[in-house]
Amino acid sequence: MQQLGALSLTSWSLTHCTLGEAANIGRALGIEGLDLGLLHGPALAKGRLLADPEALAGEIRRLGIICPNLYWLFGNGLVDRNLADPEARAANEADFRRVLAFATAASIPTIFVLPGVCGRGIGREAALERSAASLRPLAAMAGDAGVTLTVEPHVGGFLESPGLTLALLDAVPGLKLTLDYAHFACLGFTQGEIDPLAPHAAHVHLRQARPGALQCKLEHGTLNFPAMLATLAGHGYRGRLAIEYVHQGYMDTLHDDVLSETIKMRDLVRLQTASPAAR
Repeated sequence: MQQLGALSLTSWSLTHCTLGEAANIGRALGIEGLDLGLLHGPALAKGRLLADPEALAGEIRRLGIICPNLYWLFGNGLVDRNLADPEARAANEADFRRVLAFATAASIPTIFVLPGVCGRGIGREAALERSAASLRPLAAMAGDAGVTLTVEPHVGGFLESPGLTLALLDAVPGLKLTLDYAHFACLGFTQGEIDPLAPHAAHVHLRQARPGALQCKLEHGTLNFPAMLATLAGHGYRGRLAIEYVHQGYMDTLHDDVLSETIKMRDLVRLQTASPAAR
């Protein structure tokens, strides 16, 4: 089992690269893992994955990269076919069987999906109930395939508090988290309020944030990464730590040097997770 400190990059951090170029950048930085997704490039082609998952997995294997996590989006955006929409369940389950075929063929151990949004006249509690009903069969399917299904609580979804997140986890056996403290910090939650989610993490995203800002330079945020890493280690976390600085219009994450912040976060993690003799 790997030790805390094994890193990956999110492919969507390197928007204008090919997957091969993104993998080579990771290798140059000493980061072996590359998380895959459908948005912001270099992205997987959803249609190709659904049509022939094994063939696309073969192409990924030939890149020679470790893929610890797949970010899967069922629809075209946050609302389309989201998990709080009961009318999307049958189509989502059919697609997810193909997604699992891809993940197993590409040796991807975890998949993350977004939990859903509040629709017209639908509040958070109703959205949670609907999302849980959608997630239960997906989590069971993933477990049968030897893959861990996770959700990522995010700004703009219905799952915008640690308490509601724990309620969803309680309602869906086998469900875990792709945990990004930044989404909660942006919403004003303290790190201590987020820490109870750490035991449920199967994948982790790392970037600095502060109230009102989903992403900021390492020196300008409020997240205490030595404390966060110690919390994760204390709960036995051994998954990858995915550095997720981005250049996107979403939440105005356009103002940071992705490469510089990635390197600073890499160095911070290495320092905090190195054995005492190696420091």
